[in-house]
Amino acid sequence: MGLSKLSEEDWFQPNPDTAARRKGFVEFPEGAQLTAKALEPGEELAEMLGLKGGLIEAAMAQHEDMCLLTRFDGEEYYRLIGTAVAWPSDWRPANKMGLPLRALHAPIAGYEEQLSSGVDHFIAKLQPGQIYGRCNWFIAPTGEKRWLADNPASIAFAHVTPDNAGETLFVRSERQTLRRLPKTGVILFTIGVYVEPLGALSNANIARLAVAAQTLTTNEGDRRGTQHYAASLSAFAARKD
Repeated sequence: MGLSKLSEEDWFQPNPDTAARRKGFVEFPEGAQLTAKALEPGEELAEMLGLKGGLIEAAMAQHEDMCLLTRFDGEEYYRLIGTAVAWPSDWRPANKMGLPLRALHAPIAGYEEQLSSGVDHFIAKLQPGQIYGRCNWFIAPTGEKRWLADNPASIAFAHVTPDNAGETLFVRSERQTLRRLPKTGVILFTIGVYVEPLGALSNANIARLAVAAQTLTTNEGDRRGTQHYAASLSAFAARKD
């Protein structure tokens, strides 16, 4: 899972651009999805942050998108019950509402076999006051914070060449955190999105990404469209080296 324990001070990015966050939710209203079970924990979260309102207001005041997960009576797994997502990475919240964690991650190759049991166990044992975080990476064909990948990868990456890869490929990373809210016991999952042009990275990191793109498992590489940009990324990295 690649989790690291975080301090309270490291929970959220400092000095968020709240104007950009408000604009993001105006442009993507479907990112706000609340079931009845999300209302009380949303209010609890807002109060923890010194705000009035609920999950949406909390997410507008921070850099991070936010999701709420809980267990229903008689179930052992956690379901998605609320989202405040302005900048999704190739997913639509409305399509995920109510799903358990395993179904939420079903498109990710290897999740069921390698991670699902460990993730379920970790979340079930997570104690109030504890905060854990991790980061992931994607290669995207857009520098926009909101990435819905509406076009097939063969079209989205068609313009990428070894000559222009530094400007047409974008490295997207999510800084994710997990925390159990103390009163309701609901799990808060936050997603902080960061995007940079490939060419803005150091030569060493470009080389690492080229290797990583080439060595993704077949199914996960297909899901991410790797076959449509990996050769150009590798050629660009070789020239930088």
